[in-house]
Amino acid sequence: MTAEVRTTCPYCGVGCGVLATPDGQGGAAIAGDPEHPANLGRLCSKGSALGETLSLENRLLHPHLNGARVSWDAALGTVASEMARIAEAHGPEAIAFYLSGQLLTEDYYVANKLAKGFVGTPHVETNSRLCMSSAVAAHRRAFGSDTVPGCYEDLDEADLIVLVGSNTAWCHPVLFRRMAEAKTRRGTQFVVIDPRRTQTAQESDLFLGLTPGSDVALFSGLLVHLADNGFRDRAFVDEHTAGLDGALDRARQIAPDLAAIAAATGLTEADITAFYDLFARTRRVVTAFSMGVNQSVQGTDKGNAIINCHLVTGRIGGVGQGPFSLTGQPNAMGGREVGGLSNMLAAHMHFAPEEVDRVRRYWAAPRIVTGEGMKAVALFEAVRSGKIKALWVMGTNPFVSMPRANHVRAAMEGLDLLIVSDIMADADTAKARARTTVLLPAQGWGEKDGTVTNSERRISRQRRFLPSPGEARPDWAVLAEVGRRLGHGKAFAFESAAAVFREHAGLSAFENNGTRDFDIGALTDIADPAYAAAPPVQWPLPRKGGRQGKPRFFADGRFYTFDRRARFVAVQPPGLAEAAGGEHPFVLNTGRVRDHWHTMTRTGKSQRLSAHRAVPFVEIHPDDAGKLGLNEGGIARVATVHGHAELEVTVTDAVSPGQLFMPMHWNAAYASTARVGALVRGVPDPVSGQPELKATPAAIAAVSYRARGFVLSREAVPMPEGWWWAKAAIPGGWGVQFATQDGSREVALALRGLVQGAGYQVAEYADHARGRYRCAVYDGARLVASIAVGPYETRPDWEAAKALFAGTEPEVAERRALLSGRAATEGAGPVVCACHGVGLDVIAATIRAGAGSVEAVGAVCKAGTNCGSCIPEIRKLLTVETPKAA
Repeated sequence: MTAEVRTTCPYCGVGCGVLATPDGQGGAAIAGDPEHPANLGRLCSKGSALGETLSLENRLLHPHLNGARVSWDAALGTVASEMARIAEAHGPEAIAFYLSGQLLTEDYYVANKLAKGFVGTPHVETNSRLCMSSAVAAHRRAFGSDTVPGCYEDLDEADLIVLVGSNTAWCHPVLFRRMAEAKTRRGTQFVVIDPRRTQTAQESDLFLGLTPGSDVALFSGLLVHLADNGFRDRAFVDEHTAGLDGALDRARQIAPDLAAIAAATGLTEADITAFYDLFARTRRVVTAFSMGVNQSVQGTDKGNAIINCHLVTGRIGGVGQGPFSLTGQPNAMGGREVGGLSNMLAAHMHFAPEEVDRVRRYWAAPRIVTGEGMKAVALFEAVRSGKIKALWVMGTNPFVSMPRANHVRAAMEGLDLLIVSDIMADADTAKARARTTVLLPAQGWGEKDGTVTNSERRISRQRRFLPSPGEARPDWAVLAEVGRRLGHGKAFAFESAAAVFREHAGLSAFENNGTRDFDIGALTDIADPAYAAAPPVQWPLPRKGGRQGKPRFFADGRFYTFDRRARFVAVQPPGLAEAAGGEHPFVLNTGRVRDHWHTMTRTGKSQRLSAHRAVPFVEIHPDDAGKLGLNEGGIARVATVHGHAELEVTVTDAVSPGQLFMPMHWNAAYASTARVGALVRGVPDPVSGQPELKATPAAIAAVSYRARGFVLSREAVPMPEGWWWAKAAIPGGWGVQFATQDGSREVALALRGLVQGAGYQVAEYADHARGRYRCAVYDGARLVASIAVGPYETRPDWEAAKALFAGTEPEVAERRALLSGRAATEGAGPVVCACHGVGLDVIAATIRAGAGSVEAVGAVCKAGTNCGSCIPEIRKLLTVETPKAA
């Protein structure tokens, strides 16, 4: 083993520090960095399993042109010549870039400089538009800048944390663990506001399960309550804000009384009153909001309605108080810093003439853009209409993640030039074919070197600890080479990521003098060795302030508007983009699961992360399930006017009647029909351009298949056309659950040919009259595949077979078990705690043996002792199993 390397997790916006110790064989041991202030040594299940995602399986290792492998010189020659041709024939605005919060800041910076300063196109967008752009717009309207006021320490010091549209326990588990410790240590109370009773809601002191889209009504009512009942901080409002009267007038129209708020939100008047009183009497209150707020046609107004309540009470900039946007991606904040959104220039500048001129002079840019480009939804519409002729996609998978994803796929295949920079050869978007398609192999996490910025404005290093596989290159270096080939050698003469960072830091300080919030001028002259060893730091870091960042903004009441006053915003009445009813009577909500990330191209490789939720699912309330004949574990078709998916049914009161929930992660490589982007229309917020992803009218109906089963194999096997299936990594190989209209005899014929190699032995059990078939395939004593098929309604359970598959040479009793379908020994059951690999059966047995609390369970089997995201499930098991023990 070589020396450990300090780096940063590539998943969510928490920005956890990671200690990676390479094993010399392409892998690494992973641990949390106890010295990193974001996580203090903790990692969630995804971060803990990073070492399991480093394989080169399905990696894109070489450049390709129109499906054929080519040299880098040929690939980049095509990119530069085609971009020049398209710019000459159609103008530079026919070229667009679609970037990602997975990129490092240095990659983002060079992309923006190339596009907005030298190619001359404003059309530089990022998948962060789908994540946090409404928070950006709300910040700018209120503060005059995209400034996150607080820091993670505020979560430790708050007496009340209001979580709005955030399943923090699953989506930001390390932060939620800090919140839970504050609850234990100082009695911090939680209010959770969400249409779903999420795992986070299960830990709350007050849960407000409001009607989708009604957040503005709830917070407008809170603003009126605070202003009219003696909780207005008159000195702060009078000296440091503007616009309260207009915002209050609008709030009174939206929320004239308690009855109107209750009618709009679907909440009881008692619960609304309890929330208002709790917020009013608690000085140290943090309102943390995330995708449930942002991914809305009213996302910006929702953010401003929250901020209004903090401004009227003066609860901003102090310890343990303020609005807090929890970002979804590891470098969404870094992308904002360099102008990764189409309505921004670099260094938190925009398109005022003096700012355009400032960036032009700093870059010596010959084609500086002077206005905003198209936001994500409009951008892909322009691809469809032919206005955009060339598109460069970097580190993201819009075939899966964009709304109306089927339309996006069809549109992109009509491009003159499509460039895809990615690490995965089987990513949906990497399989696209335009008139000219160039695939460029990028470095992945552990191979690339640069910086990311987390949700509390903390810049951390991602450091390289693995060699680049194949011909993979850093994204910034590829972009710089294209810039040089386009004739801009001096502007793109970067020799290292550190050189890019120095220029980025210099621009942040250029003609700043405290007029812009983003300033890391103190790092402008950072030497290569200091950059290599740089510790995590928070911005701002102005030249005169040294290298100690500022944890909070606005304690002095000075904002970044022209008069340095914050603005109250008069928000619009609540509403949804599309109303449910008629043929689509349900409201479809989308979101994340605990152990997967984005479109699964990385986490899908981990058997540990695939064990908790192995199959894409749809949640439905028991009342609705009963009316429609939907059963737990059955398969249902969810349809909207835009597309459809087939998912396993989860019957739960976590969703309210009339609502459905579907996760966002499964792509075409892992499921037959489960791309959530194909179902949602994504009407954009009129201010931010962020699409509505949380409330699409939908229908649901049972799907009847003849047979269900599973196949386990050492190598992944393709499923026959027309079958429903979902693939998951398992210990020792891959597993696929499937359903089909074929009978067991036809299934046996189809699958045996896929798993039976030369010289293999097959043990079989067949009862085709009853629709049952099982087989085990051996290479000598080594188990290489196992198949089980049964009638649709019986659905063979694969947990016992998976446990046997984890070994290689089953004992005699275990061989019999593979054919009988019965476990040879007691297993662990489905995984509950992914961090420590603890199954449901183990936890249930621990509780029955006398462990009567979450802490007691953890002391015996370690479940719940790391990131804590499984604690809500353990609590639920305690309520079920403790009476059995008694």
